Amino acid sequence: MQPSVFQQVLGAAFFRLPDSLRQLHSSRGLVRYTGRATVERGRNPLARLCAWLAGLPPAGQDVATVVEFECEPARETWRRRFGEARMTSTLRLRGGRLRERLGPVSLRIELHANEGVVWWTVSGARLFGLLPLPASMFDGVRCREFEQDGRYRFEVEAVLPVAGRVIRYSGWLERA
Repeated sequence: MQPSVFQQVLGAAFFRLPDSLRQLHSSRGLVRYTGRATVERGRNPLARLCAWLAGLPPAGQDVATVVEFECEPARETWRRRFGEARMTSTLRLRGGRLRERLGPVSLRIELHANEGVVWWTVSGARLFGLLPLPASMFDGVRCREFEQDGRYRFEVEAVLPVAGRVIRYSGWLERA
């Protein structure tokens, strides 16, 4: 059996992750997770436009959350539902690195595992797959995955220059 995308990117560090992270990122085929999340959205009109273009969910507290992961050895599609709002992204493995396509933006993601936490940072981006965007534009885009009380937990924040906070969402998931 070929290693998952996250196993390939993280290498040996993958096997030192907590159980909930290893289980989620070892998935094959179609798997479903459910949980709860809190979503905060930026108020700046430019932040709202960016969120709309990327298909990000609206603000909400303790929102029912469902994520379907469709996992292949070199690609994963994540279909998220925050309440009734849907958000889909595709993660691909290219040259040993992770790429995430979210709306019209393709992000080059660096993954780092340290003390049971997986950190995502953006090291490059393209608009519509063609137009390179300055990597520094995405210095405020971060994700952290960790385990708390035996549950997979996530925190995602996107802060862009001029626009400010576009979104921040956090919560937990368990396999359905």
